[in-house]
This record gives sequence, C-alpha cells and structure tokens, in this order.
Amino acid sequence: MTASSLSQLKKLTTIVADSSDLSAIEQFRPLDATTNPSLITTAAAQESSRELIEAAYTQAKQEGLCADELIERTIDILTVKFGVEILKLIEGRVSTEVDASLSYDTEATIAKAKELLSLYKGYGIDQNRILIKIASTWEGIQAAKVLEAEGIHCNLTLLFGSHQAKACADAKVTLISPFVGRILDWYKKAENVDHYPIEQDPGVLSVKAIFNDYKTHGVQTEVMGASFRSIEQVLALAGCDLLTVAPNLLAQLNEDQRQVTAQLVPAQNIIPAEAELTEAEFKHQLEHDLMAFQLLQAGIDGFIKAREQLSALLRQSLGVTAELKN
Repeated sequence: MTASSLSQLKKLTTIVADSSDLSAIEQFRPLDATTNPSLITTAAAQESSRELIEAAYTQAKQEGLCADELIERTIDILTVKFGVEILKLIEGRVSTEVDASLSYDTEATIAKAKELLSLYKGYGIDQNRILIKIASTWEGIQAAKVLEAEGIHCNLTLLFGSHQAKACADAKVTLISPFVGRILDWYKKAENVDHYPIEQDPGVLSVKAIFNDYKTHGVQTEVMGASFRSIEQVLALAGCDLLTVAPNLLAQLNEDQRQVTAQLVPAQNIIPAEAELTEAEFKHQLEHDLMAFQLLQAGIDGFIKAREQLSALLRQSLGVTAELKN
C-alpha cells in the first residue's frame, strides 16, 4: 500500500500543526504546533474551552486586577493555557504570540515575552519548548535579537519580504514564518489572476528564495513555511526546515497518495554572509515592497482585531461585562 503524502512529507520536513484545536492536534500528532490570536479566539469560542476560560479568569482575578487590565491578563493566561494543553499532546515546541498591538514597541515586546514565559514557568513548562511569536517589524526583530541573546527562542511571523528575512538572520532568531498563501492572495488580486501554476506560485517561490539564501550563507535560522491555501503549495516546499499546516490540509495530505520528493535541498557550498541591514535600509526596502508593506500591516491589524474579538468573547462569557460595570 502506498504511503500517504503526509507520512512521506514527514520524512523530509518537520510538520507543525497550525491550530489551537486540541482534538486536531491529538489526531495528527505533529512534532510542533503554532498558535496565533485568530486561532486562540476560534478555539476559545468552543464549548470545550469553557473550563480553560474559567480557570484563566479566576487566576487573573487572584492578581487583584480590575476592568480592562483583568481582561487583558485573562487573555494572556488563556493563551498560555492553550499552549500548555497543546504541549501535553506533542513532543516539541509551541509558538505563542505576543500581543500584536506591541509590534512597533521593542521594549514592550520584550516585557510581554517575559511575562508569557513566566506564566509557562508557573505551569512547569521548560522555556526551550516555547517559541515567542513576534511580528517581523524592525522593532519586533530587534526585540527578538535581545531575547535570543538571553536564550529565549523566537518565531518571527508575518514575514513577506527578503529584507525581513535578512534582518531576522542578522538578529540570529531561531525561526521565521514566511506566509505562502497570503503572498499568493496578494498577487492574484494585484495582477487580476485567478490561478498560478505551482511552479510560478509567488508564495512558494518566495519561501524557496529565502530558504536557498539562508542555506547558501550558512544562516542557522530555521525556515517554516506557513499560511497555505492548498496541499500543492505544501508539497512544493517539501524539504523546507518546517511547514506549519492547518488541520484541513493535514487531513487532505493524509488521504493523498502521490509520490513526494524533496523540492528544497540545502546548498553544499557556503559563502560569507552579506553586511547586516541597518534600520534605515530595512525600512526603505519595506516601504518600496508594496506587497510586504501592505501584508505586514494587514496581518498586524488582523491579529489586533482577533484579540479584540477574544476580549469581547470573554466579557460576554460568564457575565464578565456586568461584573466589570459594578
């Protein structure tokens, strides 16, 4: 019997579940898992999450907080609690995201990252099993540089351009997450194209270029393709360091039985890295890369909105809104 595409792919690439759905993670048993505010909000809306919400809110109340501070702390605790539950189901790491509203504040991002790690420590979780997820703004990358120097591992997300990848490499971050699907979506809209052949898919080509550049220059930062729209995109990046895939696509890969071969192969000859990007160079390149500029800000705005939705959900749940008015 032919092995599934998923089982073949796992021999070439570390597969990561892009989900906060505990049942899906238990089903597919990936090595690692990633979360983001949108995924946490979706998971929190499920009735099965009510116990976690109650426990997070109770813990936040014990800290003597009130009004909005209480809700914000509850969100952080709940986010970590989801991470703890995920870690019970996998052998590797979970990515936990810093509040996206801090994306342009280096010091606040560092402080929030340490708050999240402190919560994990309180649950007995080793910090080496946590990747702090930060948006790939200049300020976010500099926060990651400080955190990495202190032994705190980071996942730089919302990455769309080579300049972002270069700055992350300069900062020696543990892992980057270039967004395949969102890049494809942008180009389809910008060029009024309904479909690209997989060999011309702009998102796939972007990740391949970053991967090849990293391997050619001996960069240790891992590349994790993210935000997929089809299993064809996933399979086109077989051989990438990691790929984070949503449960619906994992299910499709598990049913698919085509032959899977490595599409990305590390360079054999290493050449010296180029000079580090300055802040001015980074921001100049970002401003002149319309795709990366628009998608980075849209991604940040989307995650901020998701957190606001989670805040509203928590206020509604358990009668929190009425309590805060008293």
